[in-house]
Amino acid sequence: MLQNKVCLITGASKGIGLAIVKKFAENGAIVYANLRNESSLNNELIELQKKFPNIKISYFDVVVEQEVKNAILEIKKNEGRLDVLVNNAGVVSYELLGLLNFEKLHQMMEVNVVAVIRLIQLASRLMTRQNAGSIINISSIVGVKGVKGQLAYSATKGAVNAITLSASKELAENKIRVNAIAPGMVSTARLNSIMGNKFSDRINDIGFKRLAEPEEIAEICLFLASDMSKYITGQIIGVDGSTIL
Repeated sequence: MLQNKVCLITGASKGIGLAIVKKFAENGAIVYANLRNESSLNNELIELQKKFPNIKISYFDVVVEQEVKNAILEIKKNEGRLDVLVNNAGVVSYELLGLLNFEKLHQMMEVNVVAVIRLIQLASRLMTRQNAGSIINISSIVGVKGVKGQLAYSATKGAVNAITLSASKELAENKIRVNAIAPGMVSTARLNSIMGNKFSDRINDIGFKRLAEPEEIAEICLFLASDMSKYITGQIIGVDGSTIL
């Protein structure tokens, strides 16, 4: 489905990002898997790269402007184009309003919002030259519905949704599609590690009575990256198993 498409995926070392890398590589894409630094490289990604030589590691911190610019220029130099950008890198916190840590809030805004805008800006310049492209932002159900105890995180993901809607309108004339995926609770190592203390009762709020698997998010990414969705833009697609928040 993605044969020879050049794709950049941020936050690719684990969880949803790693699942997207695998799904794209299996479908023939040239995948630039972004990691913040070499310490983020893990055995799972190393083994995946051995199986799929079309996976290339791209080290840069999404909040460092020059590093992001260099990464996009490197892709342009190596491939001459960029077909798909997946903005997956993100920071999450779990805090009640009265206990908000504003240092964490500023960090989340930099990673979840500012970095997304910067990457869309730089990627779209390259995509405009080829008059085609797909940008996929990983949002969250909490950015659509809100949730108690995650006001700050919800605010950043609500911003991602607004960015998606506005960018889709601005870039449509250049045939660049911009969509977002809003997962519910996903069975990642990070979430599973805190389920016991904080979210053990949340399963009852999910109609399907289970967490989503990272691969299920990756499958929607595959659809949005492929030509099967060539007339879809400006959509926030929920993947939440009928979750009530």
